[in-house]
Amino acid sequence: MDKLKIKISIAGRVYPLTIDRKEEEGIRKAASKIEDILKQFESNYAVKDKQDLLAMCALQVSTKLETIQGKTMVDAPELETEIDQIEADITALLNSSLT
Repeated sequence: MDKLKIKISIAGRVYPLTIDRKEEEGIRKAASKIEDILKQFESNYAVKDKQDLLAMCALQVSTKLETIQGKTMVDAPELETEIDQIEADITALLNSSLT
């Protein structure tokens, strides 16, 4: 894999990382999103400790991830049923065109 050395700044600290080149955009976007959330918390709450802001940010991001994963797990049976129906329709169309 093609490795790349980058530096990411989060909450006033710089973190040097060695990553796959294909991961760079996602990592930079994630770091930017974290910074945006931290700024939002700083402006909305009287919190002075960056550790508290980072904990609140981690909680918010984790909650969103859990919600997304939960929806995916709930929707999975419905999607499987839809896929099965589409496959059956395609098979029926192919069979009718062959006869």
